[in-house]
Amino acid sequence: MSNAKPPVTTNDAGIPVASDDHSLTVGRDGPILLQDHYLLEKMAHFNRERVPERVVHAKGGGAHGYLEIFNDVSDWCKADFLKKGTKTPLFARFSTVAGELGSADTVRDPRGFAIKFYTNQGNYDLVGNNTPVFFIRDPSKFSDFIHSQKRRPDNNLRDNNMQWDFWSLRPESAHQVSILFSDRGTPKTWRNMNGYSSHTFMWINAGGERFWVKYHFKTDQGIENFTDSQAKAMAADDPDFHIRDLYQTIARGEFPSWTLEMQIMPYEDAADYRFNAFDLTKVWPHSDYPPIPIGRMVLDRNPQSYFAEVEQASFEPSNLVPGIGPSPDKMLLGRLFSYPDTHRYRIGPNYLQLPINQPRAEVRSYSKDGPMRYSQSGAQPVYAPNSYGGPQGDSSFMDPGWTTNGEMVREAYSLHTEDDDFGQAGSLYRNVLTSGERDNMVTNIVGHMSNGLDSTVMARGIEYWRNVDLNLGARVAKGLGST
Repeated sequence: MSNAKPPVTTNDAGIPVASDDHSLTVGRDGPILLQDHYLLEKMAHFNRERVPERVVHAKGGGAHGYLEIFNDVSDWCKADFLKKGTKTPLFARFSTVAGELGSADTVRDPRGFAIKFYTNQGNYDLVGNNTPVFFIRDPSKFSDFIHSQKRRPDNNLRDNNMQWDFWSLRPESAHQVSILFSDRGTPKTWRNMNGYSSHTFMWINAGGERFWVKYHFKTDQGIENFTDSQAKAMAADDPDFHIRDLYQTIARGEFPSWTLEMQIMPYEDAADYRFNAFDLTKVWPHSDYPPIPIGRMVLDRNPQSYFAEVEQASFEPSNLVPGIGPSPDKMLLGRLFSYPDTHRYRIGPNYLQLPINQPRAEVRSYSKDGPMRYSQSGAQPVYAPNSYGGPQGDSSFMDPGWTTNGEMVREAYSLHTEDDDFGQAGSLYRNVLTSGERDNMVTNIVGHMSNGLDSTVMARGIEYWRNVDLNLGARVAKGLGST
């Protein structure tokens, strides 16, 4: 720990960089630019750090099922698979985030909640978590965040001090960290937790009207969580408890289900909403945009091969079918590149030809060759344009977008009236958690911060919780023997 001015960050070629925190965008709220070579370098290098397991979400399980739409959403979205009465096959994968393949299922961690819908217009992938928010709001920070949750380079051990050093230097993490250290950080089973898109997406109806939306998959089994002591006991007794529970439950014919609810914001509302509508660290209050039930997801078939189906499953938020598009959420825009890139590295450039990832819709692409390719176009043109009947783009499937302008900058989102980092975390503690859940949260925080933190990081961590809620900060300080 030093008070000296740190050296300037460079890229891997030794060239100084302008910012560790902000991607290069058109204006503060605008899209990320492809010319942001430092962001692309960070993400591309990060995606290639591990062989062969996933860099994140390595430990998990999954099952096949379907989504059935029971309400009409045509006023908001024209996607075929969202038409009332449509039943779409899917594959869902649940996972921990930071742990390796051999780690325990019940550790304190967010849970991945990824779904691949095999629609008649191609694959639609929804890559979310069991929490409606995330730790950071700019993809430039993602690899640094994951590094802080992984192992030290010198002794290969997990380090609480790294975690709290990062979190306390990134106040935007407060909402997600508050959820993580509540009992929600240790769900009893995958069946007993909700799933969220977390990100905001765009829906477009047949008339071309645009809407901002968030997906909520509400468990029909009811929310159930372990306490910290129960989660630790289960980690010792059965480190594969969540995988075993899902597999055995489906094998018994007890098919878990989730009700899909949508929050829908008119396109124009985002411009002057009280906080940035695309900030991944915040939720839209239900009082502003009440969730609307539209369908039901059911898991009714176990994988026949864990490796072929669960381990080789690829999910990429860039798989967006007609009627659905991205939003100005910077984390989402970064993931549009990062996810397919990591699949190309981990399971090969032709990963979409693997049966678990193969679209049910006909593929008419000019991609060719590469390792493990087994489906070829035959005596068809392999270039465009051509004179021999090869497929052509159609402007009616134009990429959905939004209006933006401004200078190219590396800055945070433009300020709205409630763009603070601690407000929603404080509301969670005061207004959402029960008294017993607040007590458990304090116990969980104190137990974690008591393990290996140096004095500077601990002091900053206590101040972090005081900013969330004065009472919470005082209780954490008392538990740590500080004032």
